[in-house]
Formats: sequence, structure tokens, C-alpha cells
Amino acid sequence: MAPRASQWAIPLGASFGIPLGLYITFLFLGGFPFFQRHFLYAHRLNTLFWHDLDKPEYWGFARNQVTPFTLASGGESLYAWHVLPLRSFLKNEDRLQNTPVGYSENITATESFKILKDDPGAQLVISFHGNAGHIAQGLRTEHFHTLTDTSSFHILSIDYRGYGKSTGSPTESGLIQDGIAAVDWAINVAGVSPSRIVVMGQSLGTAVTTGVVEHFAIKGTEFAGVVLIAGFSNVPSLLSSYRGAGFIPVLSPFRSIPPLLRLFQGLIVDRWESASRLAEIVRLTRTRLRLTLIHAKNDLEIPCHQSDALFKSAASATIDQALDDETFMSWKNQRSTRFDDGTFITTVTAEPDTIIRQELIPYGGMSNYHNARPRASA
Repeated sequence: MAPRASQWAIPLGASFGIPLGLYITFLFLGGFPFFQRHFLYAHRLNTLFWHDLDKPEYWGFARNQVTPFTLASGGESLYAWHVLPLRSFLKNEDRLQNTPVGYSENITATESFKILKDDPGAQLVISFHGNAGHIAQGLRTEHFHTLTDTSSFHILSIDYRGYGKSTGSPTESGLIQDGIAAVDWAINVAGVSPSRIVVMGQSLGTAVTTGVVEHFAIKGTEFAGVVLIAGFSNVPSLLSSYRGAGFIPVLSPFRSIPPLLRLFQGLIVDRWESASRLAEIVRLTRTRLRLTLIHAKNDLEIPCHQSDALFKSAASATIDQALDDETFMSWKNQRSTRFDDGTFITTVTAEPDTIIRQELIPYGGMSNYHNARPRASA
């Protein structure tokens, strides 16, 4: 019987030992900022080797509907797309078809830029994407189509430093600086008033959005809207429940050992404290705030309770007091419409002219996030 048992022991040991060894190696490397940032931002995981970002037509856009260009951010060069709304494109199709296609060395000389700048009523979504990939990877172009095919919104989207064709390496302060540079470009170069700009982020982009909007709130600049899709409260909290690709745990195995969990959380360099930043944005609001948080109930990577934490932080700031979980849930339920499938819509209004809205939708994907379309005039 001993030889038969050993035949089973070796493959069983390998099946458990190899994943465990890889996990321990991952934790060890994650203690070093260099590797930690590569794990967090995943900026080197992209499809540049077979996709040409300077040819947006590959992703179903019309000729010259998208203008690729670069903008400066603290010594770095950021790759960006300006996407025209389809109705503006069709209105100006003759002008656009007779101009050079592809990457523009001088964005201000392009017809698409003139269409944006010369329209005093033009509305702009500044879209910050999540981690990994590049500006056109995954569902990002579907997101652009969803907004521009059926609305009048222009889109400005960037690849942060270290992503896609952009130079540099990502850090928390660096990505916030990149987001600020994008907004500065929209206001000061394209001439779009903040009252016609919606700042939108998805996943990691929600953290960038809160950092950017807080920066401008301190200066007294307020936007038409702020939309956070699949947001999270902060990185230490997120990693305690996050599962890469929906099944690979990060720190969740240590939740039953709080001291060890806190030890690993203390090693995190870029913490992205979005919940506290949202509360500060609410407190700094002087005229108007439209904040929308959207999350899918079936999100396997970022649990939907992360948006609950964001909403609680922002909503509590409207009443300027901290409520315990039970009291807050009672307060929230009075302002919520709940549905049979467990989803809900909660709306909080406060002075001065503040509306905070949280939506839990059944399923993820751009077809469902279509409901996130910003309303700049609302």
C-alpha cells in the first residue's frame, strides 16, 4: 500500500504546494514598492504589440471621429484620445473626411478640436480608465461608443504615465497629476467650462477621479458631474476582499488573522483613500455637486460593498456627523428605492444644491453601465 500512497502524495503535494509557493512569493515581492506598483497598476499588461492605437477605426469609430494626441504632465508625455459624439461627427462629416487621419502632432490645428472649442455649449466627459492595458483595451472603446453614439458628449481619455504609449511609471501622486493635467487641458486649451465637464472614472479610475476632483474643489472649481463606476474606498480595504480575475485572492486569506492583515496592509505604498477624499469634496462644495456612484451586484473583482463605503463617507459628510452602521442603514433606507432582485437606487439631497446618487445594478458590462450616462444639465 505504501507505494500506491506515494503515487498519490506527489501529485497532491504539487497541486497544493505550487500555488501556495507562488502565493508566498507574490506576498514577499509585494512588500517592495517596485513590485507592488507593478501588481497594483498592471500597466505593462497591454496589447500594444498587435493593436495600433493611432488607428481608432479598428474599434469601430468613423474616420477622424477619434483624434489621438499627447499632452504634457509634469515632464511626462500622456497619450490621449479626443472622441467626437456621433451627431457632431455627422454634422461636420465633410470637414472631417478631408483632413489627415491618425495621430496629431498639433491637436489644436485639427478639425475635431475646433468643433469642440468653437461650440459654446459643448459638453465633455473626461474618462479615467482602470488598471492594466491601454486606452482602447478591454471594454473601454465600448464605453466610449455607449456615450458618444447616443449623446452629445465629447470624450477626453488618457493613458496615465507608464500606460500604453505614455512615458514614465505610475504612482498615486503621478496619476493624480496626470488627471489634473487632462482637466487643465480641457479648461485652458480646449476652452470648456467646468460647468460643462463631467469627470468619470472606472475601477482605479474612480480613485484618480476623487483625487483630481478634490484638487479642484480646494481651488473652488466645481464640475457638471462626477461619476464613479465600480469604485473602492481605499486600497488596503479593497485588497482584503479583492480577487484578481474574480478568483485569485490577495489579502483575503488573512482576514481571520487581523494582526497579520494589518501588517500587510501597512506595507501598501499607494493607498488611494477615496472615501475620505469624497467626504472632503462634499465639505468643500460651495455651489453645486452631482455625484453618482454605480456598481454591479455581480462584480467579481471589486465587491459592491466597496461603493457602499464610498456612499456612506460622502453622504455622512452632508449631515456632518459620523453614524454607526445600523443608524446609517436606517437613514439610507428612507432615501432608497429597492427592487426585487436586490438592487437599489439611493438619492441624498443636501445644501448647497448637492445630489448624491448610488445605484446598484444587476450585472456589469458596458450595456448596463449605459445607465451611467452623465447629465451635465441635471
